[in-house]
Amino acid sequence: MAAQSVGHYVIIAGEPSGDALGAELMAAILAEQPTAQFSGVGGPLMQAAGLNAWFDIEALSVNGFIGPLRKLPTLVTMIWTLRRRCLRLKPSAFIGIDFNFFNLLLAGLLKRAQIPTVHYVSPSVWAWRKGRIHSIKRRVDLMLTLYPFETEIYEQHDIPVRFVGHPKAQLIQDHDRLDRNATARRALGVAPSEQVIAFLPGSRRSEVASMMPAYLAAADQLSKTRSVRFIVAAANASRSQEIQQWILQTGFKGPIQIQVGNALTVMAASDAVMVNSGTATLEAMLLRKPMVMAYRLGSMTYWLVSKLVQTQHFALPNILSGQALVEEYIQDEVTGPNLAAALERVLDQAEPVRLQTAYDAIHESLKGDLRVQAAQPIIAMAASRQNA
Repeated sequence: MAAQSVGHYVIIAGEPSGDALGAELMAAILAEQPTAQFSGVGGPLMQAAGLNAWFDIEALSVNGFIGPLRKLPTLVTMIWTLRRRCLRLKPSAFIGIDFNFFNLLLAGLLKRAQIPTVHYVSPSVWAWRKGRIHSIKRRVDLMLTLYPFETEIYEQHDIPVRFVGHPKAQLIQDHDRLDRNATARRALGVAPSEQVIAFLPGSRRSEVASMMPAYLAAADQLSKTRSVRFIVAAANASRSQEIQQWILQTGFKGPIQIQVGNALTVMAASDAVMVNSGTATLEAMLLRKPMVMAYRLGSMTYWLVSKLVQTQHFALPNILSGQALVEEYIQDEVTGPNLAAALERVLDQAEPVRLQTAYDAIHESLKGDLRVQAAQPIIAMAASRQNA
């Protein structure tokens, strides 16, 4: 049986957050097309969902601008290898999950070969380098966005786009918050009276190396003024080892534990969250957790970003609301004293009604239907190309 008749999709994710999104999209496609098959690049979640992994996700793990440049020879080799495999397979569609640098280049090569291309998670063209919209139009047949405001720029340029909602907005519900928090604390062995701060330094090796020294400096300062326990969410076993090395290297002696995976459980068990930028800020908001956001890049990468970025905010709750709901610390502001002082503030201040109302509104706006808005259009597009 030909691959197209059962629906064979090449799907590629380059980081753990993409692995989670890819697994959920695969499940949505399978719900509509039970015979669908998947090949490509993904992590444990996508592989558990049925992905035939051509490469492991760690092979694509890079960060910022400089990371891809350093790994460029490997990435170029992988792009051409994946292109050859796709041309042999002639999949129903190519689906890139985020990881824009890599997936959009590959999408362009495949679209020229008449393979339908989908990109899931919009690049931040609304924030910087708006001129990229023209290259995206040449490479992408269908854009799937997580946030409703992102569709406008694609509609303006006649690029097919669907707001699919954010899966975490469906997964995390507010009505069971108290039970969820209590269950998470029991799962991690946290007593009801303990005060807990969750640390989420990021899923990449470079992020852990950049953030953990400042996190631990803040933890050391906080430990001098209050009784607090720290739980660090590690994306995988490799990140866990690196976090442990940073703890040993800095000599931090306070109560701290590392939890591999289950970042949502770590946050749910906490009283406040110290978080890197990105999806984790959204998850903390959906869990209704007080948070402080800190993000630091390599000096050259930050210099490039600072010249291009066109947004006032970095934390997703701030971007989505257009307000400074969450304290943000960027680059040189990411110091132990700054982060410790910010955590003191969020721990000592009761959540205002205004903040709760804003979080509720954002949560509601992010609910979508992955099956209707993503799976069905992908399958229909693939079928129309096959029958053309």
